[in-house]
Amino acid sequence: MNTADSQRLASELEKLGLRATPDADSADVIVLNTCVVRQGPEDKAVSRLLSLKPLKQKNPDVVFGVMGCMVGVREPKALREKFPFVDTFLPPSDPTALVELLQARGAQAETGREDYWMERDATETRYALQDADFILPAHERGQLVSAHVPIIFGCNHVCTFCIIPYRRGTERSRSIGEIAAHVRSLVAQGVKEVTLLGQIVDRYGYDIPDGPRLPELLRVVHDIEGVERVRFLTSHPNYMNDELLDTVATLPKVMEHIEVPIQAGDDEVLKRMKRGYSVDDYRLLIEKIRARVPNASIATDIIVGFPGETEKQFEGTYNLLRELKLDVAHVAMYSPRPNTASASRFPDDVPQDEKERRRQAIDALQGEVVGEINQKFLGQTVEVLVEEKSKKRWRGRTRTNKLVFFEDEAREWKGQLANVKINWTGPWSMLGDVM
Repeated sequence: MNTADSQRLASELEKLGLRATPDADSADVIVLNTCVVRQGPEDKAVSRLLSLKPLKQKNPDVVFGVMGCMVGVREPKALREKFPFVDTFLPPSDPTALVELLQARGAQAETGREDYWMERDATETRYALQDADFILPAHERGQLVSAHVPIIFGCNHVCTFCIIPYRRGTERSRSIGEIAAHVRSLVAQGVKEVTLLGQIVDRYGYDIPDGPRLPELLRVVHDIEGVERVRFLTSHPNYMNDELLDTVATLPKVMEHIEVPIQAGDDEVLKRMKRGYSVDDYRLLIEKIRARVPNASIATDIIVGFPGETEKQFEGTYNLLRELKLDVAHVAMYSPRPNTASASRFPDDVPQDEKERRRQAIDALQGEVVGEINQKFLGQTVEVLVEEKSKKRWRGRTRTNKLVFFEDEAREWKGQLANVKINWTGPWSMLGDVM
């Protein structure tokens, strides 16, 4: 989502006549896009922000902005006081404040934007992307093979560990027409694959009375001329229904790769997380996915060291992953986040070194599991959408999101579909020969 937000911001700034530069020292406008889903990314963002402060001191005319989840959707008074050298703070997915500030600076030296936040809070306005003329930033235009398309902002689910509802607000779905226009514009700029994004992507349309749902949107995007692949993430077990799975199974452009987090393999921990399902519910869902979408790859998220997680409860997570043999497990160590229920109700009582041990144990197990899964591809020919050339090898992904490398000096493969016969597999990538 942050990648999509940054692209949107860069596009809006280019409409004002600016161009991207990789060198902060020579920039007229610097925006730091932030993530605070865990303490580590927040610390990194603050460190980077402070490291850029001397540029503002050296050149006061530089416009400095901070964007994203560190800012959130309400007036960031505390951030204004802590970082007075920042000119403007942008909520997630909304470049309006910076665009209006730069437009105002073109006419006068006024920099305050408190009126923007007060108006936004009072009216609870939705930020709608007007993407009929969406243009990628110049340095990415004609270069991207795959792009991200937000379809629903915010989240209503309020898991006890998650800061997203507090920082990105409640659910707001974009219209199908707006999303389709966005996708068509991306295709016109060379994009072949789109990934539809949402904190809980399966809840697309739930905030609109009698609104559309994700299966309907997938059918519309699937039929857009020039789109070759469609993906979506991230799902929630409670909203992964039969219609959605049947849509994935029947639409050839929709990839058979599903990201559906479990977070923990113990019912008591799941209850404290307020996830709304049991371990057995998740088992049945995985069985259903595999029955309805044969050969699908499945990714999950795991949090280790959640407050009160015992060794036995952690072993439940470990054993569940060993049993289910999923293709990807994104593992994070629990980090208490401000304003979340877990931070206020549960002591962070699992030591950091124990969290790290558990994280490493899951990573090691998953390496074995995925190595075993990928070995089945030896000798098979797979379809790969080629994204770029890395040194002497072309790099791309299969329909099930497996990373594949191959060599071919005779042809330009970027953006093309290649049939590759796999001759080597590892847990994280595969090598082959183009056919």
